[in-house]
Amino acid sequence: MEKENNIALSSAGTSRVRQRKRSNEVIPEPSKPNGGTLLVDDRNKYKSMWIQTYSTVWMIGGFALVVYMGHLYITAMVVVIQIFMAKELFNLLRKGHEDEHLPGFRLLNWHFFFTAMLFVYGRLLSQPLVNSVTPEKFLYQFVSSLIKYQMAICYFLYIAGFMWFILTLKKNMYKYQFRQYAWTHMILIVVFTQSSFTVANIFEGIFWFLLPASLIVINDIFAYVVGFFFGRTPLIKLSPKKTWEGFIGASVTTMISAFVLANILGQFQWLTCPRKDLSTGWLQCDPGPLFKREYYTLPGWISQWFPWKEISILPVQWHALCLGLFASIIAPFGGFFASGFKRAFKIKDFGDSIPGHGGITDRMDCQMVMAVFAYIYHQSFIVREGISVEMILDQVLTKLTFEEQQTLLTKLGQILQDRLGHS
Repeated sequence: MEKENNIALSSAGTSRVRQRKRSNEVIPEPSKPNGGTLLVDDRNKYKSMWIQTYSTVWMIGGFALVVYMGHLYITAMVVVIQIFMAKELFNLLRKGHEDEHLPGFRLLNWHFFFTAMLFVYGRLLSQPLVNSVTPEKFLYQFVSSLIKYQMAICYFLYIAGFMWFILTLKKNMYKYQFRQYAWTHMILIVVFTQSSFTVANIFEGIFWFLLPASLIVINDIFAYVVGFFFGRTPLIKLSPKKTWEGFIGASVTTMISAFVLANILGQFQWLTCPRKDLSTGWLQCDPGPLFKREYYTLPGWISQWFPWKEISILPVQWHALCLGLFASIIAPFGGFFASGFKRAFKIKDFGDSIPGHGGITDRMDCQMVMAVFAYIYHQSFIVREGISVEMILDQVLTKLTFEEQQTLLTKLGQILQDRLGHS
């Protein structure tokens, strides 16, 4: 009898241990087709579509106003979005209990953030800043000094943050603090590396910012609309309600939109001219060969059926097709990455407070991936190779003293006079 009781007790204890082990195991989430109900089968899809449409109109209207106001305002919008993204990401791995024992530790994250901002934007906007203050001698010398020593200033600011971090280390919290330190640097790399390309595109011409951004919006809208009416085949489990029908339909629509939209945007100098300073005035420039129309005569059999004998195309429209192809096929994977990231850490989107726009992080990831590609494409296939006048002038104004600039001007004048005399 005693043996039987002992056996029963031991088996009960063993079962409890097994239950505890099972409770500590990571149980995968139940597999759902495409992460949820497809839009085509959603009973509330028309209500959801109305909310999406209403909020999208307001967001596009606000975005159009910022674009109309110009380069500086668009850059300011990018900076504000950066700050909100960084805030959300900083809070992702935060633990309130640990932070209570580390006063000022959150402030350290923002110290690194604004140091990175000074480094990135200081390098990007140095030439426009010099061009803006050139008439003012004292201001010009002050700004030139800041630009000359900008890298050293940022380095010492970073070292100050590094020392601050070391001095705040506390016993039994080392692992948490070093995890936060590494996480902060990952955020800076992701946020600033990609957004710096966005700002560079803005100052190359709003066209190179607006067209890629618009293609992402168009692709997202038509993926939703086509999936809304025709979506039947789940695309990927990471992103709920995405379908192959929506993906393919959005790709075709985005390619067509890229070709047409490039033709429309390419007609406005406000969008195509690069900004060389930090002013907000109206822009006028030579649009360059990319934005000058080329005329093509249509074959005779086409003119028999249609009233057109020739068509005009901007050369930039052919480049827009490459941007459209990337926006259709590659850029959506940035959104899929964001969806998987949110599910991995079980976090909400910072756009959840906006009705119908809970996937803002997904869209921002798509926009960032697209901005990097647009910059690389522009620098690789569009910008002329070699040294430009602006590059030489930048070096002269920032690297040489006023006396050295005068000497350079005198020698350059003598060389040009000798060449004119020989010719």
